[in-house]
Amino acid sequence: MPDPKFEIQMLHDRVMIKVVESAGERRSSSGIVIPATAQVAKRLIWGEVFGIGQHVRSIKVGDRVLFAPEDQYEVEVQGSSYIVMRERDLHAVATERTEHGTGLYL
Repeated sequence: MPDPKFEIQMLHDRVMIKVVESAGERRSSSGIVIPATAQVAKRLIWGEVFGIGQHVRSIKVGDRVLFAPEDQYEVEVQGSSYIVMRERDLHAVATERTEHGTGLYL
């Protein structure tokens, strides 16, 4: 008999995020490659939301969110790594349906 499949449901105000691959190495505006190991200041990174708990109010699955890498818990599901955080630890959300945006776009 095969193992049963269990669907993951996030609880309370938790958000499951997959880190955007370009979060490591980056380029300056003049084209200089900056390695992921270079630390000039604490750097926030972008990720895509894959799951939300029932008490999450401002974020939907598919949104991109900005967060600090040191505020995270990592979990592996079917060979892919995801981050689990509280909604309050996120700094920004990039979404198509915004009411109070910054005027900046990804």
